[in-house]
Amino acid sequence: MVFDKLKKYGELVMFSHTVFSLPFGLIAMLWAANGIPELRVFFWILAALFGARNGANAFNRIADRFIDGRNDRTKDRHLSTGQVKLYEAVIITVLCFVLMAVAAYMLNLTCLILLPFAIALFIFYSYSKRLTWLCHFILGTACGGAPVGAWIAVTGGITFMPLFLGAAVCFWVAGFDILYATQDIDFDRKEGLHSVPARFGLTNALWIARASHTMCILCLLAIFVLMPRGIFFLIGIIVSILLLCIEHYNVIPENKDKMIFASYHINQVLSIVFFIFAMLDFWFDKFIQI
Repeated sequence: MVFDKLKKYGELVMFSHTVFSLPFGLIAMLWAANGIPELRVFFWILAALFGARNGANAFNRIADRFIDGRNDRTKDRHLSTGQVKLYEAVIITVLCFVLMAVAAYMLNLTCLILLPFAIALFIFYSYSKRLTWLCHFILGTACGGAPVGAWIAVTGGITFMPLFLGAAVCFWVAGFDILYATQDIDFDRKEGLHSVPARFGLTNALWIARASHTMCILCLLAIFVLMPRGIFFLIGIIVSILLLCIEHYNVIPENKDKMIFASYHINQVLSIVFFIFAMLDFWFDKFIQI
């Protein structure tokens, strides 16, 4: 019974999708500390990332519960069907944001000062689809905060590198979120909701998603050149390009399974693969300096 309830909570906040931004946060953390930071810092960075992501997703489900109930594609989600009660989702949201706040306090003053802005961004995203077709990029900005926040957590400051990495995450997430939103063009238009596909049509939306993913790759190449990074990092970029090409090739809005594969599964693989190559690059560079 308890396990089933925890499983539903995990599904509510899409816990399995943590791999989207977490690896990039860990990459930034490693670069900022020039290695693995002290255990205390490492623990609180993980706690902050966990609280931020799951709190934001839980709040998003709360904000969208009525819209989800009217959409055939999402009508079976947990709040719409009563599998998870509203008060339970509220408690999850509050606890996650409290965890994020405690983590920020334990890390440094800069993190604590930026905390309200981060939470405000999460909340704003949940309502942004009612306001602007730029909602995909607002989501990307929220996810791109993972590497930026991890860097600040270690150093207390900011440089170009985490900003480029955060921008790469922003354009990457926005691109696949646009692809996923192509399934809801008719529903969004009928409900008066804003999205790139609803605003510009299917064909243009696909091109905008491609442009967004191109910007992602350019940001990663900027890191490779300016930081600079080594051959393994470059291989990670090349593999990411190949995976993004596979993603766009598999975009079929009428086929839900294909869209889940293109929008989620491939990107989960991409983040893990890129993380592995970034780690290989970092530790290989360390090794040859010995």
